[in-house]
Amino acid sequence: MPKTRTRVLSAVLLLAALLAVPATAEADPLVTHHEFQANCTITHTASDDPIVHPGHPGMSHNHTFMGNRTTNGSSTTESLLAGTTSCKVPADKSAYWVPTLTNGATPILSTWHQTLYYKSGILDYGAVQPFPLGIRFVVGSPTTTIDQFRTAPGAVEGWECGESFHNWDFPTWCPAGTQLNIRYQAPSCWDGVHLDSTDHKSHMAYPVNGACTASHPVPVPMLEYKIAFPTDGNMSAVQLASGRGFSWHYDFFNAWEPATQAALVDHCINGGLQCDARGFDLYKPDRGAALNEDYELP
Repeated sequence: MPKTRTRVLSAVLLLAALLAVPATAEADPLVTHHEFQANCTITHTASDDPIVHPGHPGMSHNHTFMGNRTTNGSSTTESLLAGTTSCKVPADKSAYWVPTLTNGATPILSTWHQTLYYKSGILDYGAVQPFPLGIRFVVGSPTTTIDQFRTAPGAVEGWECGESFHNWDFPTWCPAGTQLNIRYQAPSCWDGVHLDSTDHKSHMAYPVNGACTASHPVPVPMLEYKIAFPTDGNMSAVQLASGRGFSWHYDFFNAWEPATQAALVDHCINGGLQCDARGFDLYKPDRGAALNEDYELP
């Protein structure tokens, strides 16, 4: 076949393929991301943990809470659904919390929206399903050793500030004008049965070779808390309420309005997009958004 005819045929086939792609939750030919964000501000701090110490306010080390404004030691799925939220999406009434970071005795609290990613943790991102209502779990452990923290499946780059990263405990110094950051990824395979477990972890598992296993067959979003703390300079007095830097961990209690979470999972994760909290991909504006300008279902 002549080269000119071959080029024309290839162009026709490419055009036909592009026209055949639906405008909703289908992935583009080149997919680099499959995620959306939950952007939530800090609501309060308290020595509560409704997952580890349910019904026992004040029993936990101090936590910094984001999302649901009513979260306390006695929170349930029903109470969270009846509450309000600091997240951009009104339908996200989930509770997110981390151990409080202090410099000496002073809590280090941000005033901006923190970034909580919902991503695909498996290779087959089109198979990811929304979190079931009421699921809750703990990611990481306050009792881990520094080596366990460094080699944990959820570890990303440790504590970061400026150009310093892979710090598995707090760095000794952060340049002026920088902030202390941490990212940590959650397991993204659910056993399909239990919303919680005795250790608050066993009903969840990390994928193996990019896929969920028979014991935890349901792929759900992979949470990645990317938390930034407004502190710089000497880090010698910086500590977590749970201990040193390698005691980092976090909690999640799902109270999304189901249809809204499902729309974001479908459009952004299954659709292979890099979405903001509205479900809009700045780099692929032609794909539209899952939510309207009020961050609600259209």
